[in-house]
Amino acid sequence: MARKTVERNISYDDVRKIYYVSMDLGKDKEGRRVKRYQTYRTLYAARMGLRGFLTHREEEINTPKHDLTLADWLESWMDNIVRPTRAETTVYGYQKIIDNHILPALGHIPLLKLTPMDIQQYYIQVQQTANLSSNTLRRHHDLLSSSLRSAVRQDKLLVSPIDRVEPPRAKQKEASYYRPDELKRLYTLVEGHPLELCVKLAGSLGMRREEICGLKWECVDYQRQLLFIREARTAYGATVVQKETKTRSSVRTLFLPDDVARLLHMEQVRQADWLREGKLTEPSQFVVLNYQGLPYSPNALSVAFTRFVRNNGLPRVTLHGLRHSFATVASFQGVPLFDIGKALGHSTPATTGKIYTHLVDHTHEDTLLKVSDALK
Repeated sequence: MARKTVERNISYDDVRKIYYVSMDLGKDKEGRRVKRYQTYRTLYAARMGLRGFLTHREEEINTPKHDLTLADWLESWMDNIVRPTRAETTVYGYQKIIDNHILPALGHIPLLKLTPMDIQQYYIQVQQTANLSSNTLRRHHDLLSSSLRSAVRQDKLLVSPIDRVEPPRAKQKEASYYRPDELKRLYTLVEGHPLELCVKLAGSLGMRREEICGLKWECVDYQRQLLFIREARTAYGATVVQKETKTRSSVRTLFLPDDVARLLHMEQVRQADWLREGKLTEPSQFVVLNYQGLPYSPNALSVAFTRFVRNNGLPRVTLHGLRHSFATVASFQGVPLFDIGKALGHSTPATTGKIYTHLVDHTHEDTLLKVSDALK
């Protein structure tokens, strides 16, 4: 008896007692349909065989076919996706990582042949040869992850190999800061110094150095005692740019304490004197100027502050550490972590807690002591 069709693409031979599965391989060069037949002992096995063939065939049809290397793709990704949508500082940082590290190690590998092991070994190699920190290496991982997932969305890859890579673990840096007595000592020593205003903006208002450098007079409201944080002055390489603040939550309005308002007024008077003396050719829109009458770059301001700390024998701390000091003093005064984060411009309380673990520990100490006292 001839084979009898049981289901689509499956037939049964009742003489040989076997099932035949018809597998369509497409057409040959002459346009003729090519088929292959596979035999199975049971209907269940035939169904599983057909399903496996169709799945493999679908993957084969949809698998991208090109000869792009990782270097080719990263160039295209930077030009068409990153540069039109990201900040200049981000573009600069990405390009530096790509040129200095990724291209020499992985750039020659065809994109379709890039494996999770290639990436995993790259992390080990670059950490050993370039002596990179785990936090820096994590930025390499984030860049590769973003670019390869974009390749999937653009149909250049079926799946991203980085999805099966163990990412480098970033370590949370311990915040350096002054305790209230140390911050008071700094304030005493910096009184009358050109850096006094910058120190107070960071230590009393919790502003970032980029926000201090980018602060404009139009953002100062003496009448309502308010300071509007809207822009930041950021450096990448030798270039300094004025841009929006770090995140949407960084845009905030801060109360202006009397001592800071007084310093701002004194700076306005000083800039007016410079204008009369010819040191300034026109009124500056920036609040903080260097000795040349030009807006500070963030790095130059940090260097000036570090030099002041060293010359005055103060405990070592960075200008950004004064922002941490602001959070510490606020916590000592009983301000909730949520409110501290809002003043600092953090997106969530979790961000504040992650950075200022010492504040959380301090709170835990108070809580445990109160419970202990209650049980005495």
